[in-house]
Amino acid sequence: MAEEVWMLQTKKADFKQIGARFRIDPVTARIIRNRGIEGEAAIDRYLNGTLDDLYDPMLLKDMERAVSILCEAVDTGKKIRIVGDYDIDGVCSTYILLQAFERLGSDVDFEIPDRIKDGYGINESIIEQAHADGVEVILTCDNGISAFHQVELAKKYGMTVVITDHHEVPLDGEKEKIPPADAVIDPKQADCPYPFPEICGAVVAYKLVQVLYARRGVPQMEWLDLLEFAAIATVGDVMKLQDENRILVKYGLKKMAQTKNIGLRRLAEKNNLDLGAITAYHIGFVIGPCLNAGGRLKTAKEALALLRAQSEEEAERLAEELKELNDTRKDMTEQGTEAAKLQVESWYQKDKVLVVFLPECHESLAGIIAGRLREYYQKPAIVLTRGEEAVKGSGRSIDEYHMFKKLTEVSDLLLKFGGHPLAAGLSLEEKNIDEFRRRLNENAGLTEEDFKAKVWIDVPMPVGYVTERLVRELSCLEPFGQGNEKPLFAEKSLRIRASRVLGRNRNVVKMTLEETDGHAIEALYFGDGTAFEEERAGRREIDVVYYPDINEYNGRKTLQAVIRRYKFRG
Repeated sequence: MAEEVWMLQTKKADFKQIGARFRIDPVTARIIRNRGIEGEAAIDRYLNGTLDDLYDPMLLKDMERAVSILCEAVDTGKKIRIVGDYDIDGVCSTYILLQAFERLGSDVDFEIPDRIKDGYGINESIIEQAHADGVEVILTCDNGISAFHQVELAKKYGMTVVITDHHEVPLDGEKEKIPPADAVIDPKQADCPYPFPEICGAVVAYKLVQVLYARRGVPQMEWLDLLEFAAIATVGDVMKLQDENRILVKYGLKKMAQTKNIGLRRLAEKNNLDLGAITAYHIGFVIGPCLNAGGRLKTAKEALALLRAQSEEEAERLAEELKELNDTRKDMTEQGTEAAKLQVESWYQKDKVLVVFLPECHESLAGIIAGRLREYYQKPAIVLTRGEEAVKGSGRSIDEYHMFKKLTEVSDLLLKFGGHPLAAGLSLEEKNIDEFRRRLNENAGLTEEDFKAKVWIDVPMPVGYVTERLVRELSCLEPFGQGNEKPLFAEKSLRIRASRVLGRNRNVVKMTLEETDGHAIEALYFGDGTAFEEERAGRREIDVVYYPDINEYNGRKTLQAVIRRYKFRG
């Protein structure tokens, strides 16, 4: 388990003045500043932004060209094929575009690559099949920006190609290598004037539909009906909940509460979720994994079929199947994670970059297991599995280690690789695994300080400052997630007046904490209760990192602190 360092946010501003101007507590003002929000206009947009504050889709490069091509294809009855991807963003993008083109009366169908057979994105066999099927227009979503040769092949066959994507543009030297498509919409293009490039593929698709519907006179309400799917993809694809992403998710979650989608309703019911109280957390850790499970263990077409289900019976069957697939995926992930940890503890404890080979592990789980290792050890982790033709791997990194650049340094050992600073995918021959591990560790450039997990505290705040009004006010900062994390507060030297471990698995500690002035508050810690009690061993004082909450039970409301981190004193 990685050592932790508690760090205090130190961004400066006149928090009293901001609080008075926006009628919020100075503590809330400080949290907003900690999230990088500066200036009255930005603060106002953060607190009060609406769908009217979303950016103009026409700012996306090639939007006009794409809309003209697609409108002409609809008018002339050309056969359009949407090519998506197998993860939640790809599924939601495909759903949004399919619904839209069917609404416009198009001759449209879709294809989603198989994770194991096809790999990521559009490939030559998908192009060949489209040609054989008489497809005239290919429209990609959540992929295509790196499909240079595949687009060349489609053009050779005389097909029109429109790319919508959000991934980084590949470079040829220092120059961008854009596929020779008829239109390319991707906010990451260097000359794209769109003000916020950190949107997911489904939001790019959603923006395209906004313009198509406006051109065709489709009521705006029908475009807004697709908002929840752009929101689900934004959270599920772990985009930063900043700027317009936060607005999209905020209003998308509200739309979900009254969703007309039978499949979503059934999936929520299967997971005991109340759509009226849905949060970004539920999307990220419940709904999202279920929609992703199809693409991981079977086919992503099941998740798409669920979203497009027309009857209660079909929705019931598919929701049940996706939940079961996700439960299986969770069990497989737990087993794989334990096996990976055992390898690390046995052989690689001193390694700075963890490279673990799990031959029998399902390759779709390698990235999740790598993420678990990264989190547990606070080290870059790569999990390798045995594929059909070679060893395949997926890596997750820490801020101090640029994984893609480091893989570039050992590219002579790799058959294929790609990725970002914090995540990567790769393949290599099995005989090269040991050399791959050795060289990555030799050139890691990491120190022991880099392996300490940083816990960022927003405000050192006595629990006595917490009021019901402040807790209610903090909800205006939602939705919480990547880039807009739930606020964390801290206080030192609290006395533990009483504590007891609850739950069948002893995974909840309930305690009463007391400040030096005698003020007390109820507190909960969700974790290993037995380890908590053993660590405490008679010690009476504790430092805590917490989030304030209101416990409502039998009509009675009490303030409580939910403890996220703790350190005993003495």
